[in-house]
Amino acid sequence: MNTPASTIALAATLRDHFTRVVLPIWRGPGFNSTMHLPYEAVNADVGHLPMPVERYRAMACARQLFVFSQAGEAAHAHVLFESLLHYFQDKERGGWFYSVDGQGMPLDTTKDLYTHAFLVFACAEYAARFDNRDALDVVHSTSGLIEMRFAAQHGLFNAALDADFSTVTGTPVQNPLMHLTEAWLAARDITHDSAFDSALRNLADAIERTFVHAPTGCIAELPLGIDDNRLEPGHQFEWFWLIRQAGELLNGSGLDDALTRAFEFAQQHGVDPVTGGVCASLDEAGRIKDATQRIWAQSEYLRALATRDDDAARTVLPGQMERFRQRFLHAQGWFECKTAAGDVSRDDMPSTTPYHLATAYAALPIQASRARTTAAA
Repeated sequence: MNTPASTIALAATLRDHFTRVVLPIWRGPGFNSTMHLPYEAVNADVGHLPMPVERYRAMACARQLFVFSQAGEAAHAHVLFESLLHYFQDKERGGWFYSVDGQGMPLDTTKDLYTHAFLVFACAEYAARFDNRDALDVVHSTSGLIEMRFAAQHGLFNAALDADFSTVTGTPVQNPLMHLTEAWLAARDITHDSAFDSALRNLADAIERTFVHAPTGCIAELPLGIDDNRLEPGHQFEWFWLIRQAGELLNGSGLDDALTRAFEFAQQHGVDPVTGGVCASLDEAGRIKDATQRIWAQSEYLRALATRDDDAARTVLPGQMERFRQRFLHAQGWFECKTAAGDVSRDDMPSTTPYHLATAYAALPIQASRARTTAAA
């Protein structure tokens, strides 16, 4: 089945907005040119003034490194990589600081798995785009540190430890483990190191045992059995894409079947059939717990629809792209959060969001389907 021309045109419109509107914000007013760090957020007005500085996070800088590496903007990516090394590397105890203050001094010295996963992910992309050996060294060294320092029981990894890795301050939860999966898939692609194959299989098995809600296939935010757990539709869509990216590597893990069912559950219960808005969270019966619509969840739904690449998804995708464009994008940037009724509930623009837009847009069609291309050849 061919990709409709309307889908290709809509995808081009989204990418054009990203190139013309989003990227210039973070090269310009969203970037502290003195410290060479992205601000945490800017306002949504024409001038895009930075929000008051309280901190700079390593994760935010890493996401920006990924975005500008993927965009092929070598000069800005080089600056971001050097800033990661300069500000956030804990040369005394190993690993990476969570954040620095407005003067660039360590602020939160927690060793955070989410942060470390994004260092691996961003440096893998940077190394792949620009053949940077130092970044490749970071991929290997940080991955090794995660396996050694963050390891928890049952094949999982702790979410956080103190500065010298001596005390666990956060036990395993879903989100950092998802981004670790993303990071190791990227590392596997660039290094071709079989060690990442076994690490990913072990992690997938641990996630299935601990987080997969059997009736729905959804991956819960907290380990099963914990009170007030929740299912986030955006994360089901994000996991769906990751498992499809893994391909045969994770065959037999059970996650492929689970996430296929999770996609359907999240689409049925978590996506407003009129507006296309994706809610923040559901309970295990599919009732809405948090109706907030965050732009990252909308973008993950687009990416998952594009990844499914079946007749049903191809039918839904163009309409969903247009609803996304109208509901969440504007001439100065984007709306970060809206209520179910469509009111803006967060009007600044964080530096972490372009990562979600970039990864979603990269999955959208850029030409007619392979079958059509092959037939014409």
